[in-house]
Amino acid sequence: MEISKNKVVELSYILHFDDFNGDIIEEVTNDNPFTFIYESGFMLDAFENNIKGLKKDDTFKFKIACNDAYGEVNEKNIVDLPKNVFEVDGKFNKEIIFAGAKVPMKDEQGNEFDGFIIDITKDTVIVDFNHPMAGEDLYFEGRVLNVREATKEEFNHGHVHGNHCEH
Repeated sequence: MEISKNKVVELSYILHFDDFNGDIIEEVTNDNPFTFIYESGFMLDAFENNIKGLKKDDTFKFKIACNDAYGEVNEKNIVDLPKNVFEVDGKFNKEIIFAGAKVPMKDEQGNEFDGFIIDITKDTVIVDFNHPMAGEDLYFEGRVLNVREATKEEFNHGHVHGNHCEH
């Protein structure tokens, strides 16, 4: 069976930055495969375009340019926020808010997203709201472990059920 719309796909892969010999950013093994419904809006379009038509046991190796992945780093998404925004009961917790920390945030409309702390000054916290992979070309190599029809329940819920459930 070929990878096509609404098929459940199981993959193992290695994701590199810079080139296929670059730092390994993520490794998904056969024992704990990445499982998703093809063309359900869960994956990058460029990723899906590169695996379309593959079958069980086929291998893949491709690059996704940053503009087709998470885009360039947008300097407008790096902001200085007043330090008191991060206070709880009037106290700033340095064990939670530190350079390198990922912090869940909400905007005025209640939308949730992650910010990454870049630096802390006397009065501000500098937060990067870009996707962590923004500005990076992505290099994938891997293997298709299985392709099957999505069940009616999976299709209706928009995600895979079972051993490798996306819940």
